[in-house]
Amino acid sequence: MSVQAYVFVECEHGKSADVAERIMKIGGVTDAKMVTGPYDVIVLVAASSFKVLGDVVIKKIQSVEGVKRTLTNVIIE
Repeated sequence: MSVQAYVFVECEHGKSADVAERIMKIGGVTDAKMVTGPYDVIVLVAASSFKVLGDVVIKKIQSVEGVKRTLTNVIIE
């Protein structure tokens, strides 16, 4: 099974560019863009399973310095 999700990332003030750059280096991340609105960075993640997706989000993206919180939206179509 293949799973993709958008991960919306809220960052500490002034950290968006650094966070996006660090997140782009994480395996499974296919894109990371700084955006306006309630979230600072939107990330596209591709994973082989929901477990792998969870590991990428929880163990890798959420541990990046400057990340305050995340919201994950799994792509269904």
